[in-house]
Amino acid sequence: MSPMSRTRGAVAVAGLSAALAHLLPVAVSLRPVRMSVLPALAGIGTPGHVALTFDDGPHPGSTPAYLRLLDQHRVRATFFVLGSKLAAHPGLGRDITAAGHEIALHGWTHRCLLRQGPAATYRDLARGGETITEVTGQRPRWFRAPYGVFTGASLGVAALLGLRPVLWTSWGVDWTSRATGSSVLAAVTRQLVGGGTVLLHDGDASAAPGAWRATVAALPGVLDLCRRRGLSVGPLCEHAVGATAPRRRPSRTP
Repeated sequence: MSPMSRTRGAVAVAGLSAALAHLLPVAVSLRPVRMSVLPALAGIGTPGHVALTFDDGPHPGSTPAYLRLLDQHRVRATFFVLGSKLAAHPGLGRDITAAGHEIALHGWTHRCLLRQGPAATYRDLARGGETITEVTGQRPRWFRAPYGVFTGASLGVAALLGLRPVLWTSWGVDWTSRATGSSVLAAVTRQLVGGGTVLLHDGDASAAPGAWRATVAALPGVLDLCRRRGLSVGPLCEHAVGATAPRRRPSRTP
């Protein structure tokens, strides 16, 4: 083999390795994979506790309704905000933290990270994290990739910025125009486990306009179900993520 051929081969192998490193973490977007292989990334924590999380806000039309409802039920949660939304509505970010909720990073915009290289990913996460700190005075601890799709670059940048990546164990499928309070509650119930993390949305960056109303309608039922199962509900900072295994959900809803 000629030196030129060997060089081309080495370049091809290096390119393939880089591509695999970038794409391999995408596999954890599949719930069975992360639940069995990476429980901390799935958001599995204290068995008697459920972490309640919201993505895509803050939104002036919906976030205040969530804050009122959570206050009525005396429940705190983690809000994964978009930096661009927070910059546009800083008062809402301060309202979230003033109510005792935790702020976390969902990126600067709701763009799939598969389309971004390492430099663009760093700019996205750093800008979003800095905005959170400037607006709320809280330095974000958690990072959830848009669409739940992590890449090698995003995991590396998150580590560099001191952010812990986390996804979820249960979601409400609450972003579609067909979502209703009943459908969101049913979707959460199907996969609700002690020690799990619930994903809902308080913004419309990737949701049908007005879909958040279904989530607000479902939330009291989700909280009541957790209480009936003897599960406390709170933010990720109280969840001891990665410390324990999840409690299996009952075969029948009590």
